[in-house]
Amino acid sequence: MDMDIQLGDYSPDKFASIALSPKGRTDSQEGRWRAQKSIDDWLPINARRNAKWWYSAFHNVTAMVGAGVLSLPYAMSELGWAAGVTVLILSWIITLYTLWQMVEMHEMVPGKRFDRYHELGQHAFGEKLGLWIVVPQQLVVEVGLNIVYMVTGGQSLQKFHDVVCHDRCKHIKLTYFIMIFASAHFVLSQLPNFHSISGVSLAAAVMSLCYSTIAWIASAAKGRSADVDYSLHATTTPGKVFGFFGALGDVAFAYAGHNVVLEIQATIPSTPDKPSKKPMWKGVVVAYVVVALCYFPASLVGYWAFGNKVQDNILVTLDTPRWLIALANMMVVVHLLGGYQIYAMPVFDMIETVLVRKFWFRPGLMLRLIARTAYVGFTMFVAITFPFFSELLSFFGGFAFAPTTYFLPCIMWLTIYKPKRFSLSWFTNWACIVIGVLLMVLSPIGGLRQIIVKIKTYKFYQDYPQQ
Repeated sequence: MDMDIQLGDYSPDKFASIALSPKGRTDSQEGRWRAQKSIDDWLPINARRNAKWWYSAFHNVTAMVGAGVLSLPYAMSELGWAAGVTVLILSWIITLYTLWQMVEMHEMVPGKRFDRYHELGQHAFGEKLGLWIVVPQQLVVEVGLNIVYMVTGGQSLQKFHDVVCHDRCKHIKLTYFIMIFASAHFVLSQLPNFHSISGVSLAAAVMSLCYSTIAWIASAAKGRSADVDYSLHATTTPGKVFGFFGALGDVAFAYAGHNVVLEIQATIPSTPDKPSKKPMWKGVVVAYVVVALCYFPASLVGYWAFGNKVQDNILVTLDTPRWLIALANMMVVVHLLGGYQIYAMPVFDMIETVLVRKFWFRPGLMLRLIARTAYVGFTMFVAITFPFFSELLSFFGGFAFAPTTYFLPCIMWLTIYKPKRFSLSWFTNWACIVIGVLLMVLSPIGGLRQIIVKIKTYKFYQDYPQQ
């Protein structure tokens, strides 16, 4: 026991050493340890640890099946049949493997749980370097997703309005629908932790399966268009190349659950006899079966029906039957309400941790009300300013989703477990790293180019780019 701990030293290691030797604690150390424990119990990720395996299942479905599935038919039109099917299957297999690695690494150190992605990164790369490697990328993913979900939620509300009213209602700008969607999050964001959003997340998971099924069944019922064309969406060579790169980002965007998987696993109780990885992995397998049922039929049937004329949101492409398309768009809205909260919760945890531990704000309702409201307002503002759906998917999908999903788990696995060189584990992880690096480099190029094109033609007082 180190009895020379300075009063101002609040590092986690020092608190741990104090906690392990209660008889040796001084009164000041006891007070600091109790204050630290009280803060940990208040933060969103640590607050409740009584979740079951099915919580893992529907939280992971909500995290993965969202805006990404609606863009997959469009990604197929940029990739073509052969490349598209290959990329979809490889992505499903690789991300399931890397997700398994993260579940295994959650409790790799006996008696310690890595409840947050950056904590695992700090263990693998060092206290400071781990933060710089993981936190910026994780924030880009989670904040980027929240922005894209704002755009998609507004688009789905607008589509619902247009389908229901048809020619009887006045056109309403997309900006107002994004604000309507955001208004719900100003309320939902005040739910304190993952346990409190379980109902919203469950409803979101059910809706994701429903609207994905509606998308491909409606496409199949509509049948293949008479003039369907399966050539690549772009007509010029540069357009095909950049479109191909952007489509890789769309697919990477669809598999984003790794960014919240440790935070979800943190809600499951764990003992030496019953570690959390067992129920967590059970839930992950169920979630990935649901993901396959959503992704593969929607992307393949949607592309089969519309070819390269499919839009970047398959539900926007479909117009009939009107009542079914209206229902599907409302299902998307419900799903995005839960999806936004799943990805916002780790951000809330980071914000509140910094405000309480670094700036000494008092933890409580007022802190959450102000901090979370400001965050929702920020994502709403960015979504209103740049409502470019597919281009945002392409850019964010490669820029940060590929590292946190494809190769960071593999690098941490190689760093921590050090598998034998040229073994199956060694080869598999290095293959995933190479694929992830290629995605990170190539897909933002396509997405950024498309964003620049849209900005040049966009009129900020209207909803859509000028043709």
